[in-house]
Amino acid sequence: MLTAQEVRDVANAGGQIIVSPNFDADVVAQTKALKLASWPGVLTPSECFAALKAGADGLKIFPCSVVGPAGVKAMRAVLPAQTAVYAVGGAGPANFAEWFKAGITGFGIGTALYQPGSALPELRKAAQEIISAYDSAHP
Repeated sequence: MLTAQEVRDVANAGGQIIVSPNFDADVVAQTKALKLASWPGVLTPSECFAALKAGADGLKIFPCSVVGPAGVKAMRAVLPAQTAVYAVGGAGPANFAEWFKAGITGFGIGTALYQPGSALPELRKAAQEIISAYDSAHP
């Protein structure tokens, strides 16, 4: 979600989690005012700390491919230990183990799971591969 109005729309539809591609303090504030979970997209330590200060429940490193596991590991060294951090935009079955070693809590999976026009058998196969890779890599 990109705007406070979109947050209200999600709340009115019964949603409980707000995920954004960016950090916007107004979006986080509206999310928390409506007692929803806030997961803003962040890329730098400054954005991480600003999002947490604004009340974010966790962080979505996006696009994680830009900072890579080494960058996330460096950020985890300074973030509060209890912070949930998800890798989105570059994490997938081939590199789950690397991300876990860097301190990632979990993943947001998009194109590794679904490409527009994919048939159900392709989606099923991708989902099975993702689950298997996750289970193998999870500490």
